[in-house]
Amino acid sequence: MTRKIGILGCGHVGSTIAHQIIIEGITDTLVLIDPDRDKLSADLLDFQDAQVNLSYHTKLIANDYSALSDADVVISAFGNITKAWETPTDRFAEFPYTKKYVEEAAPRLKASAFKGVLIVVSNPCDVITSIFQKITELPKDQVIGTGTLLDSSRMKRATAAALKIDPRSVIGYSLGEHGNSQFVAWSTVRVLGKPIKKILKEGAYPNADLERIDHDSKMGGHIVFFGKHYTNYGISAAALRLLKAVLNDAHEELPVSNYYQPLDTYLGYPAIIGRKGIIEQLQLDLSVDERTKLKQSADFIKDKTKEALKKNTE
Repeated sequence: MTRKIGILGCGHVGSTIAHQIIIEGITDTLVLIDPDRDKLSADLLDFQDAQVNLSYHTKLIANDYSALSDADVVISAFGNITKAWETPTDRFAEFPYTKKYVEEAAPRLKASAFKGVLIVVSNPCDVITSIFQKITELPKDQVIGTGTLLDSSRMKRATAAALKIDPRSVIGYSLGEHGNSQFVAWSTVRVLGKPIKKILKEGAYPNADLERIDHDSKMGGHIVFFGKHYTNYGISAAALRLLKAVLNDAHEELPVSNYYQPLDTYLGYPAIIGRKGIIEQLQLDLSVDERTKLKQSADFIKDKTKEALKKNTE
Protein backbone atom coordinates (compact mmCIF):
# COMPACT_ATOMS: atom_id res chain seq x y z
CA MET A 1 0.00 0.00 0.00
CA THR A 2 1.30 3.42 -0.98
CA ARG A 3 1.89 5.69 1.99
CA LYS A 4 2.14 9.49 2.11
CA ILE A 5 3.18 11.67 5.05
CA GLY A 6 3.34 15.45 5.37
CA ILE A 7 5.41 17.55 7.77
CA LEU A 8 4.54 21.17 8.52
CA GLY A 9 7.67 22.91 9.77
CA CYS A 10 11.19 21.62 9.15
CA GLY A 11 13.21 23.10 11.97
CA HIS A 12 15.18 21.04 14.49
CA VAL A 13 12.31 18.65 15.20
CA GLY A 14 10.65 18.51 11.78
CA SER A 15 13.90 17.79 9.94
CA THR A 16 14.89 15.14 12.51
CA ILE A 17 11.54 13.41 12.02
CA ALA A 18 11.89 13.66 8.23
CA HIS A 19 15.41 12.24 8.35
CA GLN A 20 14.28 9.20 10.35
CA ILE A 21 11.28 8.62 8.08
CA ILE A 22 13.59 8.61 5.06
CA ILE A 23 16.22 6.38 6.69
CA GLU A 24 13.63 3.78 7.74
CA GLY A 25 11.67 3.95 4.47
CA ILE A 26 8.45 4.55 6.42
CA THR A 27 6.68 6.30 3.54
CA ASP A 28 6.66 6.33 -0.25
CA THR A 29 6.06 10.09 -0.49
CA LEU A 30 7.06 12.80 1.99
CA VAL A 31 5.63 16.31 1.66
CA LEU A 32 7.69 18.97 3.46
CA ILE A 33 6.30 22.44 4.07
CA ASP A 34 8.20 25.35 5.60
CA PRO A 35 8.13 29.13 5.04
CA ASP A 36 11.94 29.25 5.01
CA ARG A 37 12.33 28.19 1.39
CA ASP A 38 16.14 28.37 1.33
CA LYS A 39 16.48 26.14 4.37
CA LEU A 40 13.90 23.71 3.00
CA SER A 41 15.66 23.55 -0.40
CA ALA A 42 18.93 22.79 1.38
CA ASP A 43 17.27 20.01 3.41
CA LEU A 44 15.75 18.48 0.26
CA LEU A 45 19.11 18.36 -1.48
CA ASP A 46 20.72 16.91 1.64
CA PHE A 47 18.03 14.21 1.88
CA GLN A 48 18.47 13.37 -1.80
CA ASP A 49 22.22 12.97 -1.29
CA ALA A 50 21.53 10.71 1.69
CA GLN A 51 19.19 8.46 -0.31
CA VAL A 52 22.04 7.47 -2.60
CA ASN A 53 23.41 5.38 0.28
CA LEU A 54 20.10 4.11 1.68
CA SER A 55 18.10 0.96 1.03
CA TYR A 56 14.88 2.92 0.44
CA HIS A 57 13.63 5.56 -1.96
CA THR A 58 11.29 8.31 -0.79
CA LYS A 59 9.68 10.76 -3.18
CA LEU A 60 10.07 14.29 -1.81
CA ILE A 61 7.66 17.17 -2.45
CA ALA A 62 8.22 20.72 -1.19
CA ASN A 63 5.70 23.41 -0.15
CA ASP A 64 2.63 22.00 -1.88
CA TYR A 65 -0.44 21.88 0.37
CA SER A 66 -2.51 20.30 -2.40
CA ALA A 67 -0.22 17.25 -2.21
CA LEU A 68 -1.58 16.61 1.30
CA SER A 69 -5.07 15.79 0.02
CA ASP A 70 -4.41 12.04 0.10
CA ALA A 71 -1.80 11.97 2.88
CA ASP A 72 -2.27 9.32 5.54
CA VAL A 73 -0.72 11.48 8.28
CA VAL A 74 0.36 15.10 8.60
CA ILE A 75 2.73 16.11 11.41
CA SER A 76 2.79 19.67 12.70
CA ALA A 77 6.32 20.42 13.91
CA PHE A 78 6.55 24.17 13.41
CA GLY A 79 7.79 26.36 16.25
CA ASN A 80 10.04 29.26 17.15
CA ILE A 81 12.81 28.11 19.45
CA THR A 82 14.13 31.66 19.90
CA LYS A 83 10.84 32.55 21.57
CA ALA A 84 11.11 29.48 23.79
CA TRP A 85 14.62 30.50 24.80
CA GLU A 86 13.31 33.88 26.03
CA THR A 87 11.26 32.03 28.68
CA PRO A 88 12.74 28.51 28.74
CA THR A 89 10.52 27.14 31.50
CA ASP A 90 7.25 28.16 29.81
CA ARG A 91 6.07 26.34 26.68
CA PHE A 92 3.46 29.06 26.21
CA ALA A 93 6.27 31.45 25.25
CA GLU A 94 5.95 30.11 21.68
CA PHE A 95 2.17 30.52 21.61
CA PRO A 96 1.91 33.84 19.67
CA TYR A 97 4.13 32.42 16.91
CA THR A 98 2.54 28.98 16.76
CA LYS A 99 -0.98 30.40 16.90
CA LYS A 100 -0.19 32.66 13.94
CA TYR A 101 1.25 29.74 12.00
CA VAL A 102 -1.65 27.42 12.74
CA GLU A 103 -4.07 30.14 11.61
CA GLU A 104 -2.21 30.21 8.31
CA ALA A 105 -1.55 26.48 7.91
CA ALA A 106 -4.80 24.93 9.19
CA PRO A 107 -7.12 26.59 6.62
CA ARG A 108 -4.78 25.51 3.80
CA LEU A 109 -4.69 21.98 5.20
CA LYS A 110 -8.50 22.00 5.34
CA ALA A 111 -8.71 23.35 1.78
CA SER A 112 -6.54 20.49 0.55
CA ALA A 113 -9.34 18.08 1.60
CA PHE A 114 -6.97 16.22 3.91
CA LYS A 115 -8.88 13.46 5.71
CA GLY A 116 -6.09 11.60 7.49
CA VAL A 117 -4.69 11.83 11.02
CA LEU A 118 -3.04 15.04 12.19
CA ILE A 119 -0.24 14.65 14.76
CA VAL A 120 0.74 17.84 16.59
CA VAL A 121 4.20 18.29 18.10
CA SER A 122 4.20 22.12 18.18
CA ASN A 123 4.14 23.85 21.58
CA PRO A 124 2.16 24.51 23.65
CA CYS A 125 1.12 21.08 22.43
CA ASP A 126 -2.31 20.61 24.02
CA VAL A 127 -3.53 24.08 23.04
CA ILE A 128 -2.20 23.96 19.47
CA THR A 129 -3.78 20.53 19.02
CA SER A 130 -7.13 21.97 20.08
CA ILE A 131 -6.84 24.99 17.75
CA PHE A 132 -5.87 22.77 14.82
CA GLN A 133 -8.94 20.61 15.42
CA LYS A 134 -11.28 23.59 15.59
CA ILE A 135 -9.99 25.20 12.38
CA THR A 136 -9.63 22.04 10.27
CA GLU A 137 -12.91 20.65 11.63
CA LEU A 138 -11.42 17.18 11.50
CA PRO A 139 -13.01 14.72 13.95
CA LYS A 140 -11.43 15.06 17.40
CA ASP A 141 -10.25 11.44 17.25
CA GLN A 142 -8.16 12.28 14.16
CA VAL A 143 -6.28 15.19 15.73
CA ILE A 144 -3.70 14.03 18.28
CA GLY A 145 -0.82 15.72 20.08
CA THR A 146 2.33 13.96 21.26
CA GLY A 147 1.23 15.19 24.69
CA THR A 148 2.80 13.41 27.66
CA LEU A 149 4.32 10.62 25.57
CA LEU A 150 7.72 12.29 25.94
CA ASP A 151 7.11 13.13 29.62
CA SER A 152 6.23 9.47 30.24
CA SER A 153 9.42 8.43 28.44
CA ARG A 154 11.47 10.70 30.70
CA MET A 155 9.75 9.21 33.75
CA LYS A 156 10.57 5.70 32.54
CA ARG A 157 14.19 6.66 31.90
CA ALA A 158 14.56 8.14 35.40
CA THR A 159 12.77 5.20 37.05
CA ALA A 160 14.90 2.69 35.16
CA ALA A 161 18.10 4.49 36.13
CA ALA A 162 17.12 4.37 39.82
CA LEU A 163 16.28 0.66 39.65
CA LYS A 164 19.04 -0.26 37.18
CA ILE A 165 16.73 -1.83 34.60
CA ASP A 166 15.87 -1.11 30.96
CA PRO A 167 13.41 1.83 30.64
CA ARG A 168 11.28 -0.25 28.28
CA SER A 169 10.57 -2.50 31.28
CA VAL A 170 8.80 0.34 33.09
CA ILE A 171 5.04 0.65 32.61
CA GLY A 172 3.09 3.79 33.51
CA TYR A 173 2.22 7.37 32.62
CA SER A 174 2.77 11.03 33.12
CA LEU A 175 -0.56 12.80 32.59
CA GLY A 176 -2.03 16.23 31.93
CA GLU A 177 -0.36 19.15 30.21
CA HIS A 178 2.81 18.73 28.19
CA GLY A 179 4.30 21.41 30.38
CA ASN A 180 4.80 22.48 33.96
CA SER A 181 1.51 21.12 35.32
CA GLN A 182 2.09 17.55 34.11
CA PHE A 183 2.53 14.92 36.80
CA VAL A 184 3.51 11.27 37.17
CA ALA A 185 0.52 9.08 38.00
CA TRP A 186 2.48 6.74 40.27
CA SER A 187 -0.57 4.51 40.74
CA THR A 188 -0.13 3.45 37.10
CA VAL A 189 3.62 2.72 37.30
CA ARG A 190 4.72 -0.90 37.49
CA VAL A 191 8.18 -2.46 37.43
CA LEU A 192 9.40 -6.03 37.92
CA GLY A 193 5.79 -7.22 37.86
CA LYS A 194 4.71 -5.05 40.80
CA PRO A 195 3.50 -1.50 41.48
CA ILE A 196 6.53 0.73 41.98
CA LYS A 197 5.26 1.94 45.35
CA LYS A 198 5.27 -1.66 46.59
CA ILE A 199 8.76 -2.28 45.19
CA LEU A 200 10.19 0.73 46.99
CA LYS A 201 8.31 -0.05 50.20
CA GLU A 202 9.93 -3.49 50.26
CA GLY A 203 13.29 -1.73 50.61
CA ALA A 204 15.15 -3.46 47.81
CA TYR A 205 16.23 -0.07 46.43
CA PRO A 206 17.08 2.05 49.51
CA ASN A 207 18.58 4.87 47.42
CA ALA A 208 15.50 5.25 45.22
CA ASP A 209 12.41 7.29 46.11
CA LEU A 210 9.54 8.71 44.09
CA GLU A 211 10.37 12.33 44.84
CA ARG A 212 13.91 11.96 43.50
CA ILE A 213 12.76 10.01 40.45
CA ASP A 214 10.12 12.64 39.71
CA HIS A 215 12.74 15.40 40.00
CA ASP A 216 15.18 13.58 37.70
CA SER A 217 12.38 12.98 35.22
CA LYS A 218 11.44 16.65 35.00
CA MET A 219 15.03 17.88 34.99
CA GLY A 220 15.92 15.76 31.96
CA GLY A 221 14.18 18.08 29.53
CA HIS A 222 15.76 21.16 31.13
CA ILE A 223 19.24 19.63 30.93
CA VAL A 224 18.81 18.93 27.21
CA PHE A 225 17.29 22.34 26.47
CA PHE A 226 19.87 24.36 28.40
CA GLY A 227 22.68 22.21 27.02
CA LYS A 228 21.97 22.80 23.32
CA HIS A 229 19.10 25.37 23.38
CA TYR A 230 16.58 22.99 21.80
CA THR A 231 15.33 19.41 22.02
CA ASN A 232 14.85 17.12 19.04
CA TYR A 233 15.79 13.45 19.45
CA GLY A 234 13.45 12.52 22.32
CA ILE A 235 10.40 14.29 20.92
CA SER A 236 11.12 13.04 17.40
CA ALA A 237 11.26 9.43 18.65
CA ALA A 238 7.92 9.97 20.42
CA ALA A 239 6.35 11.44 17.28
CA LEU A 240 7.64 8.56 15.16
CA ARG A 241 6.26 5.97 17.58
CA LEU A 242 2.86 7.66 17.37
CA LEU A 243 3.14 7.91 13.58
CA LYS A 244 3.88 4.18 13.25
CA ALA A 245 1.01 3.26 15.57
CA VAL A 246 -1.33 5.14 13.20
CA LEU A 247 0.13 3.86 9.93
CA ASN A 248 0.28 0.24 11.11
CA ASP A 249 -3.18 0.35 12.73
CA ALA A 250 -1.32 -1.00 15.75
CA HIS A 251 -3.99 -0.41 18.41
CA GLU A 252 -1.12 0.55 20.70
CA GLU A 253 -1.71 2.11 24.11
CA LEU A 254 0.03 5.51 24.31
CA PRO A 255 -0.30 8.61 26.57
CA VAL A 256 -1.00 11.26 23.94
CA SER A 257 -2.82 14.58 23.90
CA ASN A 258 -6.41 13.77 23.04
CA TYR A 259 -9.76 15.31 23.86
CA TYR A 260 -10.75 14.35 27.41
CA GLN A 261 -14.48 14.97 27.55
CA PRO A 262 -14.90 14.86 31.38
CA LEU A 263 -12.63 17.94 31.69
CA ASP A 264 -13.47 19.46 28.29
CA THR A 265 -9.93 19.89 26.99
CA TYR A 266 -7.09 18.25 25.15
CA LEU A 267 -4.52 16.79 27.57
CA GLY A 268 -2.12 13.90 27.96
CA TYR A 269 -4.09 10.74 28.75
CA PRO A 270 -3.61 7.16 27.49
CA ALA A 271 -5.58 5.95 24.51
CA ILE A 272 -5.55 3.11 21.98
CA ILE A 273 -4.07 4.39 18.71
CA GLY A 274 -4.90 3.02 15.28
CA ARG A 275 -5.40 3.91 11.63
CA LYS A 276 -8.14 6.45 12.35
CA GLY A 277 -6.37 8.02 15.33
CA ILE A 278 -7.96 7.54 18.75
CA ILE A 279 -9.68 4.16 18.78
CA GLU A 280 -10.55 4.15 22.47
CA GLN A 281 -9.65 6.27 25.49
CA LEU A 282 -8.57 4.32 28.56
CA GLN A 283 -10.35 4.70 31.90
CA LEU A 284 -7.64 4.88 34.57
CA ASP A 285 -8.36 4.10 38.20
CA LEU A 286 -6.49 7.11 39.56
CA SER A 287 -6.06 8.01 43.21
CA VAL A 288 -7.97 10.96 44.67
CA ASP A 289 -4.78 13.04 44.63
CA GLU A 290 -4.09 12.14 40.99
CA ARG A 291 -7.63 13.02 39.93
CA THR A 292 -7.17 16.38 41.63
CA LYS A 293 -3.88 16.95 39.82
CA LEU A 294 -5.44 16.00 36.48
CA LYS A 295 -8.23 18.55 36.99
CA GLN A 296 -5.71 21.20 38.06
CA SER A 297 -3.67 20.53 34.92
CA ALA A 298 -6.79 20.72 32.75
CA ASP A 299 -7.79 24.00 34.39
CA PHE A 300 -4.27 25.33 33.83
CA ILE A 301 -4.42 24.46 30.13
CA LYS A 302 -7.81 26.14 29.73
CA ASP A 303 -6.83 29.24 31.75
CA LYS A 304 -3.53 29.68 29.91
CA THR A 305 -5.31 29.26 26.58
CA LYS A 306 -7.83 31.99 27.40
CA GLU A 307 -5.06 34.26 28.69
CA ALA A 308 -2.85 33.70 25.65
CA LEU A 309 -5.72 34.18 23.18
CA LYS A 310 -6.72 37.41 24.94
CA LYS A 311 -3.16 38.80 24.84
CA ASN A 312 -2.83 37.84 21.22
CA THR A 313 -5.92 39.83 20.24
CA GLU A 314 -5.12 42.98 22.26
